[in-house]
Amino acid sequence: MRTVFFGTPEFAVPTLQRLIESPHPPLAVVSQPDRRRGRGRRSAVTPVAQCARAAGIEVLQPESAGDPIFQERLRALEPDIGVVVAFGQFLPRAVRELPRRGYLLNGHASLLPRHRGAAPIAHAILAGDSHTGVSIMKIVREMDAGPVALARSLEIGPDENAGDLAARLAELAAELLGEALDILAAGELVFEEQDAGHATAAPKIGPEDAHIDWSRSAETIVRQVRAMAPKPGAVTELGDDRLRILEAVSEPGDVGDAGATPGLVSRRGDDGALRIATGQGWLLPRSVQRAGGRALAIDAFLRGREIPNGTKLGGAGGPGQDR
Repeated sequence: MRTVFFGTPEFAVPTLQRLIESPHPPLAVVSQPDRRRGRGRRSAVTPVAQCARAAGIEVLQPESAGDPIFQERLRALEPDIGVVVAFGQFLPRAVRELPRRGYLLNGHASLLPRHRGAAPIAHAILAGDSHTGVSIMKIVREMDAGPVALARSLEIGPDENAGDLAARLAELAAELLGEALDILAAGELVFEEQDAGHATAAPKIGPEDAHIDWSRSAETIVRQVRAMAPKPGAVTELGDDRLRILEAVSEPGDVGDAGATPGLVSRRGDDGALRIATGQGWLLPRSVQRAGGRALAIDAFLRGREIPNGTKLGGAGGPGQDR
C-alpha cells in the first residue's frame, strides 16, 4: 500500500523504521517543525524527521496540519492509508479522510479506552496499573476515541520508570502497526467501537504532576517518581534549590512514632540512609539531580552536599490525592 507516516518524537522512530523495511514503505513523512531547544537555542531536528531524511524519504513539516499547501501535497501523493504515532498536532477531517481508505491508523500507547490522551504511559504508572499496552485505532475528532482494530498488552515492571516502559511500548507499537497494515492490505482488518463508559483521561504532564506532595503515601510518591523519570523528574525543594528525585523506594513505618512530619529527613536508621517522612511510610531516594547538574546515585550526591538529619524538604501542593 501507498503510505504516509505522521510522527515526531523518538517513540515513533521504531514504527517508521519498521515501515521502511516493510512492503508498505512511506511515500513521505510528516513531522512537527524543527524547534529551538537547549541553552544555545539551536534548531533541533525531530527524531522522526532525522530518521526519514537518512532513508531518503521526503519530509513535510507544516506548522499546522490545516495548511492548504500541505494538504495539497498530501493529495498529490495519493496515499492509500496514513499511519500516525505521537505526531503531536490536531489532524483535521480533511487530513483524516484524505487517504483512499478514508482514514488514518494510529498506534496509541495504552489499552483503550483506558488512558486516552497525550501522556498514557505516565498515567498508567501513576494509577498503579499492572499492565498497559498498545491499541491500533482509527483517528476521529475526539481524542483517542476511534474504533480499535488490534490491541496487545504487556506487564509493567514493579520498578519500571516511564522512560524504560516507553522504549518497550515503542517496539510493540511498531510490531502491531506492521501487522495491522498487512491485515489491511489483505482486506481483513476489522474495527470495534470503544466502550466510552470505561474511558479514563491521560492529559499532558504539567509542573503540578511533577511536584512532590510529601503528605501523600510513600508508595504513591514512588509511583510518581517512576512516572516522571527520566524527564521531567519528580521535584521537591531543598533549601533554595530544586531537587529532582529520579529513583526511589518506599519503606513502611509510622513516621509519627519517629517524631517526624511529612517532608522531614531522618538519618537515624542503623544504616544512616537518607529517609524522608511521608504521609504514610518513608521514601528512600536512590538517584537524584540538582537543577543544572547531572543525575547521581544518592551516596555520590551526599558526598558533594550533605543533607543533615531534620532537614525539611518541599511542601504540599502536589498533583492531588492518592489514587
